[in-house]
Amino acid sequence: MARLFDAYIVADWTAAEGKKLGENSVWIGVAKRDVRFRLYTETHNVATRAEGEALLNSLLADHRKRGDRVLVGFDFSLGYPAGTAGRLGLKDSPAWSTMWKFLAGNIVDKADNTNNRYQVAAKMNRLMTDEAWPFWGAPAKQAQRWLTTTKPPAGSGADIPEYRATENAVRKGKLQPKSNWQMHGAGAVGGQTLVGIPMVRRLLESLGEAGAVWPFTTGWRELGTADVEPISVLVAEVWPSMWPTEAAPGEFKDQAQVRTTAEALALMDDKGTLAKAFGPAKGTDEALIEQVQGEEGWILGV
Repeated sequence: MARLFDAYIVADWTAAEGKKLGENSVWIGVAKRDVRFRLYTETHNVATRAEGEALLNSLLADHRKRGDRVLVGFDFSLGYPAGTAGRLGLKDSPAWSTMWKFLAGNIVDKADNTNNRYQVAAKMNRLMTDEAWPFWGAPAKQAQRWLTTTKPPAGSGADIPEYRATENAVRKGKLQPKSNWQMHGAGAVGGQTLVGIPMVRRLLESLGEAGAVWPFTTGWRELGTADVEPISVLVAEVWPSMWPTEAAPGEFKDQAQVRTTAEALALMDDKGTLAKAFGPAKGTDEALIEQVQGEEGWILGV
């Protein structure tokens, strides 16, 4: 069976302010094949998101010159729980796209890594509920009327889902992904998602028809060679914690995770199982399929 992709890039993003290398900074892992088709990986570490975005563009430009098809996985959510766009008063459809446009218009992320993610979370709370939820969690100096340091009382905004369908599917097992609404604390992904989505939007805009984002522009379905041949880059959401990771001597945890996730995706493609991973489980109802491909997105491999 023909492989869908020639290279696999996994980006571990961060919402941190200030320049930083090493642990909890931007890591990018690349798995590709040498002239003898042997798989090998390389990892890159940069101090800011702006440098990470520039590096991604550079890597993708190199692959495009070679005529490669590349799968790019980002370790943050590409969508929000069903109904989020509507609660924000965003009328355009599809919901995922209007959310991306909203975030791109509100997030300010400077070259030195300073950003306004807490202010944007507070604004979204004000628009959605006029209370300090569903977003929660901020350092004391960032707390305000519409964003608190701690999780709101149980039942606050209870009609707003805490998790997307994909996270609920993961939570049936041992792994416990965080909610998009959590902005601060160990493992929190809320900030990464807010600063990450505008970056992915810019990346895809620069690619034009050569780029696609799963499952939003491809549909939530098994993908074949004919689906990926017209494009050079397919963007997807990944969660490195799903894949067994053992850090090599001297490797940072994040570095090991981007390496092993890129390798795992490459090996799935070798075995012919990656194509199926782009589709839902058999028997998934149409309402969920529409929810996933229209607004929420899905974690590849769940």
